[in-house]
Amino acid sequence: MCERVVEMLRIRREGAYVDATVGLGGHAEAIVRELGPRGRLIGIDRDEEAIREAASRLADSRVTLVRGDFSDMEEMVRAQGILHADGILFDLGISSAQLRTPERGFSFASDAPLDMRMDKSQPLTARDIVNRYPEEELERLLREYGEERHARRIAAAIKRQRAKKPIETCAELARIVEQVYRVRGRIHPATKTFQALRIAVNRELDELREALSASVTLLARGGRLCVISYHSLEDRIVKHCFADQARKGLFSVLTKKPITPRPDELRGNPSSRSAKLRVAERL
Repeated sequence: MCERVVEMLRIRREGAYVDATVGLGGHAEAIVRELGPRGRLIGIDRDEEAIREAASRLADSRVTLVRGDFSDMEEMVRAQGILHADGILFDLGISSAQLRTPERGFSFASDAPLDMRMDKSQPLTARDIVNRYPEEELERLLREYGEERHARRIAAAIKRQRAKKPIETCAELARIVEQVYRVRGRIHPATKTFQALRIAVNRELDELREALSASVTLLARGGRLCVISYHSLEDRIVKHCFADQARKGLFSVLTKKPITPRPDELRGNPSSRSAKLRVAERL
């Protein structure tokens, strides 16, 4: 959806833009192509490896990359001498690079240690949650963050297994969930469990709420906020934020319904099938 993001940001050549989830720099690179000599882009990511990869792709004096949580975006951007941004982008969720790196522990298809930290300097891992959290808390996380209908049974199965030995790897946890489901459908049975753990480890929903609030203050009048979400929990938060700010007279919501990938985009990138882009303009 890169072209659509660039179109909806309505980039000014001399403007200042924030890619709050710079990742490997794909969207950032497209934004920079539209900037003039005095334009600026601030790219933010909590993943140190992503920042390193983006730095090699975005070797441009107009680009500044900052490692940190996007909930601290306002302070990070203003530390670069930018008081207001003309556009802000969030591309939420996990990157393909993180999934392709087994040792990061994001994929249920790998035998890597249960990790799931986007910022590897933080102490809490998915292994800690799976092996230490009370059964009732595990059930709550799976139900609230994974929207997992078998949350109670999965939490109970995890408790039984960890009483025998700690659950160490992604594959071990995936097998536990598969045994609860018994029948495997089109989507892997562990998908929702892994989503729930990743959200909990990285405080993703709380971070998003704080970052959206910061965006309202940071955006210049006429500036645009683009958010791509990949599951209903994220999309609901974005939708409600936009609606709340519109009621306050601070936002004009430009997407009454979210923009979704075109068929040609899906053919080129099947993993984008759940992507929803919402856009608002600061009044």
